[in-house]
Amino acid sequence: MANPTGEQFEITRGTARALVTEIGAGLRAFEVGGVPYVETFAEDEKPPKGLGQVLLPWPNRTKGGQWAFEGEKQQLEITEEARGNAIHGLTRHLEWELLEHAESSITLAVDVAVQPGWPVPLRATVTYDLQPRELVITHEIRNEGEQPIGVGVGTHPYFRLGDVPTDELTLTLPAARVRPYEGDQQMPYAEEQDVAGTEYDFRAGKVLAGVDLDTAFGTLVPASDGTHHHVLAHGDRQLVVWTGPDFRWVQVFTPDELTGRGRAIAIEPMTCPADALNTGTDLIELAPAGSWTASWGIRVP
Repeated sequence: MANPTGEQFEITRGTARALVTEIGAGLRAFEVGGVPYVETFAEDEKPPKGLGQVLLPWPNRTKGGQWAFEGEKQQLEITEEARGNAIHGLTRHLEWELLEHAESSITLAVDVAVQPGWPVPLRATVTYDLQPRELVITHEIRNEGEQPIGVGVGTHPYFRLGDVPTDELTLTLPAARVRPYEGDQQMPYAEEQDVAGTEYDFRAGKVLAGVDLDTAFGTLVPASDGTHHHVLAHGDRQLVVWTGPDFRWVQVFTPDELTGRGRAIAIEPMTCPADALNTGTDLIELAPAGSWTASWGIRVP
């Protein structure tokens, strides 16, 4: 049986190591000094719950798989059958083309063809670049068509601090606003609201025990370096998920089971929230032949 995520590409630098998959261009492993900082899965398995995948040309859900482009109704394939939505874009299960593979970096590319529900062709690349204690991920999208279009980008990594149980970790988010989901379809999300005085205020940090999230956070306040810092900590240990200014949203998801380790936490950088193809909220507007690029990363201080 063929490997469900294709070839596995390793990059190393010093004691840092990462694994990237050919199918989906997903992040399957990142460790420093032998300590794992993302959840992983076996080579002969499919990524559970989107683990590590690149989400484009939209992250999260498009309600009913329906949206309009230049006044014409578009119907995407329903890929979340239980809830009737189109989820996490079009490239998660595609074979990405290897463009460059150096010792400490790798670049892959994929073409998004015109297809039912998606009317404009795109070319996307992702580069994973290892630093001694950091992994920098850079995304680029180019409009290959003759019409302008709005797109979104996200990723779906799950994080850990070695073998520390998720419930013992403290999560800090620089988010002033939140959009909780409502109902079994997880669409539509609730109206955007201030986090002050609610269970969704993570600005001062909260221990994850008892926290249940599948929630979009916005109005992210940048740190002094101009990036947003989403932090997991345990004692004096820390992991920083930093996102560039274009990643204006972050989705946090805490499933009860993921890979046999029990509870897990996804911190998902996103340029736009759920159903952005319909609302237009924070879509990246690409003119014909126009391109966009932005980065995020995982740093172990």
